[in-house]
Amino acid sequence: MQITELLTPVYDAAWLPWAVQYFFLIGIAATAALTAAGAAFGEAGSPARRLLPAAVTVLLVCAIAAPVSLLADLHQPGRFWHFYTRLTPWSWMWLGALLLPVFTGLAVLFCAAWWWGRMVWVRLLGIALALSAVSILVYTGAEVMVLRARPLWHTPFLPLNFALTAWLGALGAMFLVARWLPGGLKALPVELLRRLSVTAVVMMLIGAGAWVLLGLLGQDPSFDAALRLFGEFPVWRASLAGAVATGFCMIALLQRAPRALAAPLPSAALALTMLAAAWIFRWVVFMSVQGVPKYGAGLYLYDMPWGSDGLLGMIGVLGLCAALVAAVTYALELFPARTRGLVA
Repeated sequence: MQITELLTPVYDAAWLPWAVQYFFLIGIAATAALTAAGAAFGEAGSPARRLLPAAVTVLLVCAIAAPVSLLADLHQPGRFWHFYTRLTPWSWMWLGALLLPVFTGLAVLFCAAWWWGRMVWVRLLGIALALSAVSILVYTGAEVMVLRARPLWHTPFLPLNFALTAWLGALGAMFLVARWLPGGLKALPVELLRRLSVTAVVMMLIGAGAWVLLGLLGQDPSFDAALRLFGEFPVWRASLAGAVATGFCMIALLQRAPRALAAPLPSAALALTMLAAAWIFRWVVFMSVQGVPKYGAGLYLYDMPWGSDGLLGMIGVLGLCAALVAAVTYALELFPARTRGLVA
């Protein structure tokens, strides 16, 4: 009898937690941009216009913080520069290097126009910003979807789920930041925000149902890959149970009356649940899927670093977002007369 020992080499993760932060923030920024652009066309004093302060705050914070996470993920500024010195138009990452600065610039101009009350410019820039936001959603989804070696990534439902969970996170962020804006939660159009959140959840359920149906018909290999993982590995079953529990919790909170959701505690619980759902989805897509071998059995083990490439980096991004929110809200409080005019 012979005993054969098989050794598995150690692989570095291709996507680090920095990528999770980037895709989380840029997705929220893009969907907040679409929401803000649509709200800009509402009449003065309408719920849509009253949503603008929260939408603009989320947009500005995430549009600034997302590129920071991307640069950190690239590790070296020179790698970012190479996108502009080496033409590779067939690469979605190269296209993203062109699309991202345009989106960030339009986001800043849109927020500045809103700040100064130039609604004509806000609407004109809103159209350009919306188109740019769609390009961001397409590129971020496509650059992961094109990887044929991983069935869980190579599915058209991935960009769709990126966009819908990002929108859910953006709406949750609006629930969260509104408490620190002039007027607080009382100035927030809670009923409109609740309807948008319900719409996002319903669209996610429809997308999940379509994915299951196509998978059962043998039209989407990612469904079979997911079934195998859920069947063989308890950690994946636990993640599925957690996703279902989070969904039920979110739906239960959204069933509350608008007056109840305007209270600090329920709105904070709903906001954090929606943000957590968007973030955890990206963690599973990037970090957990990388633990699935392309060939062979079992799962690769991943130990998250405690330093800047792991936990410390994520805490740093959270601190950056908190600092940006504080700066924006302080700037709004600094000019109360102008703020009252903009909110109205």
